[in-house]
Amino acid sequence: MKTILFSLVAFTIMLAFDSCSKKIAFGVSSIAPAAKASAKIKKDKNKNYAIDLSVMHLANPERLAPPRKYYVVWMVTERNGTKNIGQIKSSSSLISSTLKGSLKTVTSFRPAELFITAEDDANIQWPGSMVVLKSDAINIK
Repeated sequence: MKTILFSLVAFTIMLAFDSCSKKIAFGVSSIAPAAKASAKIKKDKNKNYAIDLSVMHLANPERLAPPRKYYVVWMVTERNGTKNIGQIKSSSSLISSTLKGSLKTVTSFRPAELFITAEDDANIQWPGSMVVLKSDAINIK
């Protein structure tokens, strides 16, 4: 009986932690078909949104046609338009030799969609036309 009760409590705690964050999927890229991305978005007690994005199998942007220098992550918001939220970094360089990268950031804007573009400037204000990966619609309350 104690084992069943312990399992039930553990399962309830696991659901509570899982419901605090939302996992976001990204579609398959026509520019980098092997690339896979996912993001976890969590609303904190200050009503900010913590975004933890990770990518795998994403080639160095200089190998794209035409070549670029950076992968920039963008967030579409419901009321405030499209925002540059940073560039994808890896532990060793822009994109690591294992082709993994990530971005962790916090924003006060509620995200409706995320997408990644290949750019020559990481500090641009508007996305270019080379969209590498795009998320499904995000529905966070």
